[in-house]
Amino acid sequence: MRKAFIERTTKETSIKVDMNIDGTGQSNISTGIGFLDHMLEQLSKHSQIDINLEAKGDLHIDYHHTTEDSGIALGECLKKALDDKKGIVRYAHAYIPMDETLSRVALDLSNRPYLIWNVNFTIPKITSSQGDFDTELFREWFQAFSQASGTTLHVENLYGENNHHIIESCFKALARSLRIAISINEKGSDDIPSTKGQL
Repeated sequence: MRKAFIERTTKETSIKVDMNIDGTGQSNISTGIGFLDHMLEQLSKHSQIDINLEAKGDLHIDYHHTTEDSGIALGECLKKALDDKKGIVRYAHAYIPMDETLSRVALDLSNRPYLIWNVNFTIPKITSSQGDFDTELFREWFQAFSQASGTTLHVENLYGENNHHIIESCFKALARSLRIAISINEKGSDDIPSTKGQL
C-alpha cells in the first residue's frame, strides 16, 4: 500500500492529510467550507484514493487560504505517497460529462508542475447556506495542487452552463485521470516511466 501523511501549519491554516493511493475511495473531509468538502469527496471517490483531510483556516477573512493550502497539502501528500513513481502509468486523461457540461483533464505525473486552465464561469460566486464561494478560487486550488504534486495538469471545460456542474466535472475528471496515472503498469512495474531514469 502506498500511503503518506503530512501536517502543514502556517499562520493562516493548519492542515493534516492522511492518504492511501491504493485505497477504495473512502474519505473524511473537513475544511469548514461545504462546497470544497464536496469537491474533495468527489476527488477521493472517483480516484479511489482514500483521503482524510482536516483543515482549520482563517475563514473569518475569506476562503482563499484554506482553499489554496488544501491543494498544496493534498499535492504534497500525493507526491510523498508516489515516492520514486516506480512502475506508474504516469500519463492519463479523462472526459467527464455532467448533464449539459463536458470537461476534460489531461495530466502527466512528471515532477514538472504546470497548469493550463481553460475554465470560465458565468458567475463570480457559488452561493450555499454556508456562504459565497468565489469561483476564481478553483483555479487557485488546481494551481496549488499542480505545483505541490509536481503534475503537468491541463484542465478544460469544453462546454456547460451550470457553474456547479462545470467545477464538479473538472474535479471528477482530475480524479479519473489520477486513478489511471497512479496505477502500476503491469508490463513495467519495476521501471521508472522516463528515459531519464527518474521523475
